[in-house]
Amino acid sequence: MLLDPQRKIYRSFGLGSSYSRVMSFGCLLQYSEYGAVDRDFPDVPARLLEDIYQMGGDFLLDDTGKVLLSHPCKTPLDRPSTSHLLKAADSTDSE
Repeated sequence: MLLDPQRKIYRSFGLGSSYSRVMSFGCLLQYSEYGAVDRDFPDVPARLLEDIYQMGGDFLLDDTGKVLLSHPCKTPLDRPSTSHLLKAADSTDSE
């Protein structure tokens, strides 16, 4: 886990903000389903709402800083599967 409040590393991984991706029809439709099935949205601390269009990503680095997995999200809901993450983590054992 890495905290990057100045977003220096965030930008070095090529991440940014995107109104069109966050507010896409597909994302809004998925979020609207939360209300339809009476599912609560997760509580989000106010400090994380500074840039609601911020795109995320999932990155896995080894203890030397080598990038084992780089997954910049195409939408806010785009995340690699657990099996994909575990496979990337296991790749260090075979080297």
